[in-house]
Amino acid sequence: MEQVNRIIVLDDEAELRNMLQRFLTGHGFHVRAVADGKQLNRYLQREPYDLLVLDLMMEPEDGLSVCRRLRAEGQTLPILMLTAKGDPADRVIGLDTGADDYLAKPFLPDELVARIRALLRRQKIAAGDPTVASQTLSFGEFRFDVGKQTLTRAGVPVEVHSAQMLLLQALGASPNRPVSRENLLARARGRDHDALDRSIDVQILRLRQIVEEDPSKPRFIKTVWGVGYMLVAGVEA
Repeated sequence: MEQVNRIIVLDDEAELRNMLQRFLTGHGFHVRAVADGKQLNRYLQREPYDLLVLDLMMEPEDGLSVCRRLRAEGQTLPILMLTAKGDPADRVIGLDTGADDYLAKPFLPDELVARIRALLRRQKIAAGDPTVASQTLSFGEFRFDVGKQTLTRAGVPVEVHSAQMLLLQALGASPNRPVSRENLLARARGRDHDALDRSIDVQILRLRQIVEEDPSKPRFIKTVWGVGYMLVAGVEA
């Protein structure tokens, strides 16, 4: 039986906190909701969690302070930060503080679930989970090995620039689901983030030139208008 992922939600607004707990529970997660950093500390000391959903705008300790403190204490669980601020500068501050992804309010509930699942998947890959790291994505004649980060066409290795490989990996972490530009940037954190920030669309075009027969009519790397991009691929164990 597949293990249920354990999520802890920290938000000082009771209505939103309870809504998130009900919604995420309904999507199969085990969810604990807390109102402040002290409660969060108590539960993190009692039992392990797989991910923290953390609101930025809280009092007296805001989300940035909580995130910074957890990372200083050596806490490594993925952190998805929620905020009403849509300024890119706030996103960068949150990511630099130690958050793994950033979602601005208002957001679509389904996007929240997709972000959470993508972060959990990335965590499993980083931990060397064989059920994830051994997966291969297939699209047309191409095969992308998730763990090895190698791309082949009809069995022949394809040379891919690091920026395009980064995008392929980011899209491949959530195959057949839209990935927003914000999420692509978040997944690039610590690697080619600055270079990618101003040229996501250019790098997508270059990646399409590698894998698409007609880049102007893409079959595999789709544009999802108003959201971002999606890799259409089969998943092989």
